Order: sequence, then structure tokens, then C-alpha cells
Amino acid sequence: MAGVNALRWLILTRHGESTANLAYEALLGTDAEEYDVPERDADVPLSDTGRAQAANLGRWLAALPEDERPTTVVASPFVRALDTAGIALAQTPYAAPQAPDGLRLRVDERLRDREQGVLSGLTELGVRRRFPDEADRLRRLGKFYYRPPGGESWADLALRLRSFYRDLEAQAPGGRVLVVAHDVIVVMTRYLVEGLSEREVLEIEKTRVANASVSRWRLDGSGPRAVCYNDSTHLTDVDDSPSKAPR
Repeated sequence: MAGVNALRWLILTRHGESTANLAYEALLGTDAEEYDVPERDADVPLSDTGRAQAANLGRWLAALPEDERPTTVVASPFVRALDTAGIALAQTPYAAPQAPDGLRLRVDERLRDREQGVLSGLTELGVRRRFPDEADRLRRLGKFYYRPPGGESWADLALRLRSFYRDLEAQAPGGRVLVVAHDVIVVMTRYLVEGLSEREVLEIEKTRVANASVSRWRLDGSGPRAVCYNDSTHLTDVDDSPSKAPR
């Protein structure tokens, strides 16, 4: 994929556990129609566990061999991703402000979570009850191409990610890049980097990307080589069971 193959390393992580993840888990098995989350999606913060996960992620980054350490870090503008990146980088000896020439965190709105439009904040039951026609359209079109009113399909997300990675190629050719974002960004990056089909990516998506997990690809001129996907072994001392919540 143009925009990725010009890099040397690509590392993606999902943000740490958020308060919205906890709110979602609290509703499992109930007949609730919407999540009890007071903040807008962009402002949802990390939970205490999420902050501990971010710190562990930072210690993992600090232990990377020098030739695998990120030279560029880009995050989603959403608070949970920004805070994950900030906490993680604070654990490394090569990131600002500790190092005079250390890494600077960049923000790119193309890494934001998928926009749900009128379905934002609703549970699956809430969608079926309040928007039965949309629930039927989702079943007919499938998750990849379904676009909720005012929201995005997965295919829409692929378009903005292609744009992001093309720009990244121009800005950091040969670089080692860390992206801190959301589960769907991790999944769709794999779709783009590995040239997957709709069926393949939706099968992969059935296993939720764990909070603060790591996915890595090495690019050596012969195409991307997956080193790990959805790896959370660096979180063994944190209560880090993969969140089922998409946010």
C-alpha cells in the first residue's frame, strides 16, 4: 500500500481503557438502550486502569531496540488517545520533554474514531428499537458498507486512512511510526497494509482489539511483514481483559 511501504516500522496501539468502555460493560446483559456517558465522544477520558495500561505501554516502548523505536508519533485528537500517548511517551527516555531532541506528539483528525451519526451512544438493542429501518439496512448491506445517517461506513474510514498514510509517507519516509488511536483504526490499518478482503477484515474484527495492545509491521522493501497483532503481553500486571466496547 502506498504511504505505508515507504516506512520502516509501523506500530499501532488502541487507547487504554476509557470510562465509556466501563459504561458499556456495565450494560451487558441488560435491556438498556443507550450508554450513560456524559461527555461527547471526543472528550471521553481514560479510566484508572486505562492510565496504568498506557504507562505499561510506555515501558514497552522504552525497552524497544534503538533501531525499532518510533521516530514519529501521531495520535487521534480524542482525549482517550491523546492521554494514552502522553502517558506512554513520558515513560520513554527518548521522548520530549526528557530528551532535548525527543519525539513530539502530533495529532491528526483522520485518526479519530468512526463516526456513528444518529446511532451514537445507542446499544444494539437501542438501535433496533429506535431505528428499526436502520437496523434492517445494516443487516442487508453488511457492516463494511453500511453508513448510518450522519455517520461513516468502514469503507469511508478506509478512504481517510489512505489519505493519512500517503501524507505520512511524504512527511516521514523511511521512518518508524507509532500511531495511537482506536480499535477500528487498528483493524482498518491491517486491512490496508495487508491488502485484505471485506470478508477477511470482518472475520478479524470479530476479535476485539484490546485496550493498549500493540500491532506491528516491519517494512523492508519486500512488502509489509506482520510482527504481531493485538498483542497485550506487556499488560500482564494490569487488569486488561479486552474491552468489548467499541469506544
